[in-house]
Amino acid sequence: MLFEDNSGPRLVGIARLAAQSETLEVKRSVEYFELETRSFLGRCSGQRMPFVWTVNPYRGCEFGCKYCYARYAHEFMELRDPDDFERKVYAKRFHPAAFREELKKIKPGEPICIGTATDPYQPAERRFRITRHILEVLARESGLDFGITTKSDLVARDCELLAAAARRNIVGVHLTITTLDAELARAIEPRAPQPDLRLGAVKKLADAGIRVAVLAHPIMPLINDSEESLDALCKAAAEAGAQAFSAAPVFLKPCAQKVFFPFLESNFPHLVRRYRERFEASPFLRGHYPEMLRERVHKIRDRHQLRRREDRPPPEWPIDPQFELFPANR
Repeated sequence: MLFEDNSGPRLVGIARLAAQSETLEVKRSVEYFELETRSFLGRCSGQRMPFVWTVNPYRGCEFGCKYCYARYAHEFMELRDPDDFERKVYAKRFHPAAFREELKKIKPGEPICIGTATDPYQPAERRFRITRHILEVLARESGLDFGITTKSDLVARDCELLAAAARRNIVGVHLTITTLDAELARAIEPRAPQPDLRLGAVKKLADAGIRVAVLAHPIMPLINDSEESLDALCKAAAEAGAQAFSAAPVFLKPCAQKVFFPFLESNFPHLVRRYRERFEASPFLRGHYPEMLRERVHKIRDRHQLRRREDRPPPEWPIDPQFELFPANR
């Protein structure tokens, strides 16, 4: 937020915190900053979302996905170039004791989702391990319901910790895989792990007994929405051990359009006019297409005997209420 006074522009709120953030590291194409935060838990404002609480360890994401809707979040920090979202990544300063206190306000049955705006396993996580620290706190709790959404195979690094956490909590991992076409994936999600690596993570997590879903989000008309493409992806997900599969059409906020439309002009010029006609009036697809996609995915999912992501199994905890994850450290 920005206010004017007689001395010039004055940053307040998250913009001021961002401006005061310490530089942690500078790489060729990205800068990392440490961001102080008052709260790690955020309450979801959407009525239709399958979770109540959100956790985002980072602001910004260097995967550079062309369709990313979260670029607008950097505007709150007065960073208005859409490319800043992937060039300036803020790692939130994590305080375990404060986070444990925050968890006390969660009521039984209220799900938590980690990674709703930025990927919790983006490259910054290898360096700063904030997601890992969050999971170490969550794993000491009992009766929580939390899930992770990522398009990185790095999540498999924490396989043992997630499996242990699942002994006393409901735990799920959602791997986003938009296509099996490696060339297309590199164009759409230029710095995200390739699809085969993500499927490898699905298998490792599933073999460890962790509930895994594959999300084909987003589906882009005439790019990755063919029945053949979706069927191949769903089949691969099932063979890797996923329990659920879902797909949803792309939505393009103005901030995303600034990146996505130039991507179309370079890679799919014949689609530019159609996309502009449909998305410049509204960020959401309306009418026949979403219904057609739902029917297509429903048929494919049934063919490979996978659930919808929304069809959650009954609670399975506490399997072992006396289980201690870190008995030597208590």
